[in-house]
Amino acid sequence: MPDLEPRVAVYIDFDNILISRYDQLHGRGSFHSDRVRQLPADGRESKARTRSAQATVDLGAIIDYASSYGSIVLSRAYADWSVPAHAAYRDQLLARAVDLVQLFPTTRALKNGADIRLAVDVVEDLFRLDDITHVVIVAGDSDYIALAQRAKRLGRFVVGIGVAGSTSKSLAAACDEFADYDALPGIEPVVVDEPEAEPDAPEPSVEEGKQIQAEAEAQAPAKAKRRSRRASSASVAAEADDEVAMTPERRGDAATGLLERALRILTQKTDDEWLHANVVKEQMKRMDPVFNEKSLGHRSFSDFVGAREQLVELREDGQARLLRLKG
Repeated sequence: MPDLEPRVAVYIDFDNILISRYDQLHGRGSFHSDRVRQLPADGRESKARTRSAQATVDLGAIIDYASSYGSIVLSRAYADWSVPAHAAYRDQLLARAVDLVQLFPTTRALKNGADIRLAVDVVEDLFRLDDITHVVIVAGDSDYIALAQRAKRLGRFVVGIGVAGSTSKSLAAACDEFADYDALPGIEPVVVDEPEAEPDAPEPSVEEGKQIQAEAEAQAPAKAKRRSRRASSASVAAEADDEVAMTPERRGDAATGLLERALRILTQKTDDEWLHANVVKEQMKRMDPVFNEKSLGHRSFSDFVGAREQLVELREDGQARLLRLKG
């Protein structure tokens, strides 16, 4: 009997989505003017590093949304992964079983040809894997218009995901559906607060300068000792975090978050207020195949949901069990 479950292929133009998100929050052209690409992974704090942290892309939310269309059978992210700004995401992507396609820049402008390579791979995959039903393109570049049109002509359902303000309207029109990154379930709005410049302090007199220097020299050993103690405490805390990462409480909290995100994705996609419990559980398994309510101490999925009555409302309709988010 043939497998009728939809099968999804996800293609991420990582450079495009990262630059688009940064420029969306900090102004067009900010990614290049702030030289984010050259930021070392372990450098000291700076304005560009703070801005980069504010513009972090939640790739888990993108993958989870793509999984709402069916089982993800193929996922690739295209970028130059030797760049520190990109390398910071490697663990996050590998944890979601995303293949990292290495693209070295071929020009001085650091153009890596991700759009052409991605398009070639999509068309090749669609001819080679005829069971793929959905193609998800994570990018907003107008270069992908022809790709979306071709995938549709080949009978695939095309979904686009892009950042508002950096997405071609023609690309959105060429897709069967197009989702705004900021509207994805799990994406919290980011408020960017630029620090105000502090007024210049008056320069101290010669006598005051000598006194400040003497006090600093006297306090230096004590400060070094406190820094060492703080570093040791931080190391112990990190080890403690690793030890308790898989405690039942932590796994229960993670499962609660998984349930909430699955419900938000399905509610947004279907506009149905009440969702069938088996559909919700199937979506949760797509997002995290490790999920199992029995390993959390529940006899059934209904018991698992019932234990989270502050978050989810459960009602029975004949043999069916229906769920909805409270509030």
